[in-house]
Amino acid sequence: LLNDTKILNNPAEESGLSMEHSGGEKWSIIHGDTLQVIKSFQPKTFDALITDPPYASGGWKPSEKNRTTSQKYSSMDPENALPDFDGDNRDQRSWTRWMAEWLSDARKACKPGAPVCLFIDWRQYPSITDALQWAGWIWRGVVVWDKLTSRPQKGRFRQQSEYIVWGSNGPMPISRPVGCLPGVYRYANPQNRIHVTEKPLPLMREIIKICVPGGRILDPFCGAGTTVLASVMEGYEAVGIEVTDAYYKLGVDRVRFALEAQEKSEDTAGQ
Repeated sequence: LLNDTKILNNPAEESGLSMEHSGGEKWSIIHGDTLQVIKSFQPKTFDALITDPPYASGGWKPSEKNRTTSQKYSSMDPENALPDFDGDNRDQRSWTRWMAEWLSDARKACKPGAPVCLFIDWRQYPSITDALQWAGWIWRGVVVWDKLTSRPQKGRFRQQSEYIVWGSNGPMPISRPVGCLPGVYRYANPQNRIHVTEKPLPLMREIIKICVPGGRILDPFCGAGTTVLASVMEGYEAVGIEVTDAYYKLGVDRVRFALEAQEKSEDTAGQ
């Protein structure tokens, strides 16, 4: 990946960037801005791109969109609120332009035929499909994540779903060694989250199966490290990028401790 980080057998060309990173067997998380980090990856490094980018939604007016992420996406008491994350205050036009830019660079870092999966809500659904195609990916469809519960709204439908817009880097051969995957997944939000918009680990362990077995998965917005953790648990390699200081540290610790606990559990079971 980056010559100066010595990550995953150093599969990238020399980079002028020097970035903090942490990792272990089959995984690494880089502390940096996705727009900078992705440009330093060697072409055709990754077998899949799976990520949950900042939605920059959570309101219609500038005053609403410019609130902190904990104010927009959480009802927790301020004293117990989770850390805020960066990159969620763009208006729709600038957000779409930003998405298209990093998606274009990410496509170059992915192998031909690599799948891309992007989480999004209904507000930004049209814009993310534009950005995906502007960046050169083929848009192939949408997967529904049914969160099972949500706040009821009298006289209205519940907003209990989010979406995974997916596609591929050019043609996607049916001969790939990947089975038939569902179009709807039903998992409740995590109960003990460490990130404001953390996705369920069981959900991510299913979504990553769009990647070829044993492949290397890129998550440019690593957050709590859920995609990285799920990938390693399912036998893949994974590289995450996280710009927010607090979540870089939380994500690294979470992945490391969870994998260590899993290894100890397996050792105990084998005795």
